[in-house]
Amino acid sequence: MMPPAIPTDATPAPFAPIWLASRSPRRRELLAQLGVVHDLLLFDIDETPAPGEDPQAYVQRIARTKAETGWLELGRRGLDERPVLAADTSVIADGHILGKPGNAERAEIMLRQLSGRSHQVMTALALAWRRQIHTALSISTVTFAELEESDIHRYAHSDEPLDKAGGYAIQGQAAAFIRHLSGSYSGVMGLPAFETVQLLRSAGLTRA
Repeated sequence: MMPPAIPTDATPAPFAPIWLASRSPRRRELLAQLGVVHDLLLFDIDETPAPGEDPQAYVQRIARTKAETGWLELGRRGLDERPVLAADTSVIADGHILGKPGNAERAEIMLRQLSGRSHQVMTALALAWRRQIHTALSISTVTFAELEESDIHRYAHSDEPLDKAGGYAIQGQAAAFIRHLSGSYSGVMGLPAFETVQLLRSAGLTRA
């Protein structure tokens, strides 16, 4: 097993090491910025929304399921018993969840839906530790400028949006599309910094 990832600077880590139940490189980058030592814990779960499921209930359920599954995986795989942090991010437009487009054509459809309008980005957090699940939720409102068809086509075919919820990455080229953000920039990226730190503190993971 690889040793835990270490913070980018030489200062002592402010929190006890954790497992991160996510494949997202952006979440790893944000944890590193916060000085959180972590290893990846990878597995798959069914992320299909239930019929008629409210988007907020959905992101919270998925994050909690990931954390609970991750905690069980530690025992099954014989891994070090450390807190398991999980997250789920969804883009909500017209009351519907916009998932990852997967291809340029679907990305174009999503971008047209977001163009010139406001939408919500919800990121739910769940931390499994010592038979408890600590949770938090970040909700941000993002307003897109009116997008030209040429911009939509160019961005959709850049490969950047294909694996991003809602078909865009706020930290990438799509930053030029965003006219206003109310909420958490890091939350829109996939891991709200403030809520993450508060969650770790509430679980007693702060080091003296």
